[in-house]
Amino acid sequence: MSVFFTATTAVVSRVLTNILTRPLSTMAHTLKIHEVVPDVIDEVPPAVVDVTYGNNLKVEIGKELTPTQVKDKPEVKWNSEAGAFYTLCMTDPDAPSRKTPTFREWHHWLVGNIPENKISEGEVLSDYVGSGPPKDTGLHRYVFLVYKQPGKLSFDEKRLTNRSGDGRGKFSIRKFAAKHQLGQPIAGNMYQAAWDDYVPILYKQLGE
Repeated sequence: MSVFFTATTAVVSRVLTNILTRPLSTMAHTLKIHEVVPDVIDEVPPAVVDVTYGNNLKVEIGKELTPTQVKDKPEVKWNSEAGAFYTLCMTDPDAPSRKTPTFREWHHWLVGNIPENKISEGEVLSDYVGSGPPKDTGLHRYVFLVYKQPGKLSFDEKRLTNRSGDGRGKFSIRKFAAKHQLGQPIAGNMYQAAWDDYVPILYKQLGE
């Protein structure tokens, strides 16, 4: 019986390991294919952050979504440690286009001092703005990254609302992480989007 139990446990363990590591290997492959590494970050995060938009629309690494689908703030979850603080960023390295990214990066969301994964209790540095890729600029990459902070931080960045695009371009999450000693991201995800007829509505919201 003990031999059978040991063998069964080993099989189950291998199956669980395969299930858990497959998304990570997929993420590593996809982030490199889409050149998120090295355009945005230097290393592939060790975990996938769960991002869910309205109507239970889940972000799958590299999947194409529309600006209409991602216009509202998503629910974001990751495995957190008790008592730890985190920073969440959503950024677009393809502004105004992937071919000519002269405004790389245009960050869409930045929240710091998040206790565990309770984003609503974090410090909003830049409020959420959905995807707004200009017309005829092809697909843009939208990258979600989570960093574990060394502790609760004092951020001196200007607070940005979702009523203006000022101050969002030429951002670098790599430099932001270095400034605040965040290290490498502990989780990540991404989707792609191209222009649709919601984008002019978003531009009007931003005063453009």
